[in-house]
Amino acid sequence: METVIVLFNRDLRVQDHPALSAACERARRVIPLFVLDPAVPAGRRGGFLAACLADLRDALRSRGGDLIVRRGDAVTETLRLAGETSAEAVFTSADVSELARTRQRRLAGAIAVHRFPGVTVVPPDLLRPTGGGDHYRVFTPYWRAWQRVARRDVLPAPGRVPTPREIEPGLLPDSEGPGGAKRAGELLRAWSSRYLPRYGEGHDDLAGDTTSRLSPYLRFGCLSPLELSMLDHAEFTRQLCWRDFYHQVTLAFPRINRDDYRPRGHEWRDDDDALQAWKAGRTGVPIVDAGMRQLLAEGWMHNRARLITASYLAKHLKIDWRVGAAHFFDSLLDGDVPCNYGNWQWVAGTGNDTRPNRAFNPLRQARRFDPAGAYVRRYVPELADVSPAYVHEPWRSPSPVHGYPPPLGLPSPEPTLF
Repeated sequence: METVIVLFNRDLRVQDHPALSAACERARRVIPLFVLDPAVPAGRRGGFLAACLADLRDALRSRGGDLIVRRGDAVTETLRLAGETSAEAVFTSADVSELARTRQRRLAGAIAVHRFPGVTVVPPDLLRPTGGGDHYRVFTPYWRAWQRVARRDVLPAPGRVPTPREIEPGLLPDSEGPGGAKRAGELLRAWSSRYLPRYGEGHDDLAGDTTSRLSPYLRFGCLSPLELSMLDHAEFTRQLCWRDFYHQVTLAFPRINRDDYRPRGHEWRDDDDALQAWKAGRTGVPIVDAGMRQLLAEGWMHNRARLITASYLAKHLKIDWRVGAAHFFDSLLDGDVPCNYGNWQWVAGTGNDTRPNRAFNPLRQARRFDPAGAYVRRYVPELADVSPAYVHEPWRSPSPVHGYPPPLGLPSPEPTLF
């Protein structure tokens, strides 16, 4: 081939990038492209995305290439650049969201499109249940099959990326804080040497905060999920399998962010006051408020806190899971369609959980995973001086707690709560 466009999206790296490697092997000219599409607002992820793009541009330039940045509809801008450069094909990483698949179908109607793996460990269309069906609906059988499947080889970064010099590269948006593959590698090395050996017993400790915090880098593909899966720790690898699981669910059910995967006749409440209190971390239930305030402050939330806060909204306040999931999607640096909406449906009882009546009792969860109240105190300063005996139940404290609201709702004693 003479000229190929490599369209980046959720794969902002040069290491283990099958589409980029194939383009560099097969084409004389390679044009790496990222399109900032105003119809797909980055929200809180905008500054982090910009840092990732800057890191990717540096990596490409060090290999003789460049990152071409355009603004507008992704398909229109890709085809415009293809026309300007006489590109014969678009190479891109296969993705599963409805938006990504629609883009790829539109492109394929006008130019040759070659899709490659790289967004997940195992391609989402590779595994099929032995009993039939187009995807696994339950995690455990998928986990067994996922562990057995042969993996592709990890690809080194191309030594040279031959991008034509005459193409105007375009301006990057303003970045915020660290991001990109270089920073991701530094964090991975520091975390894995210190915390990976204790991941099994430590990843649910809310106050300990020993999780990897690599999810935003995975979301933008600054790290290869295949390389991460080679870390020698079964429990950590299992979390990557959950990520793959939801990608194969989304491939089969692309409306996962809008429709119940398993409709169960829920009747949701319309309570805007309760919803706003939940978003602001003002429900009066400390463990819930701590999680929501961490989200506001950091654009990230501990995974255990995500389960607790989501269950509180859907199972206790009885507010539609879609509203909560949309808030998480807009607020999280790692917000993506498969994992965010798949997990919310699991919690709400409309998704892949085999126990749809499951609910997380926030008080029991707090006592188990934040027994000293350190996580709550970190994010809810109104409770800093409350006795440890009452930090999770300040409404029972004999001393008044100023500036903190009474609880919106407390869990019922149903046996399904845990």
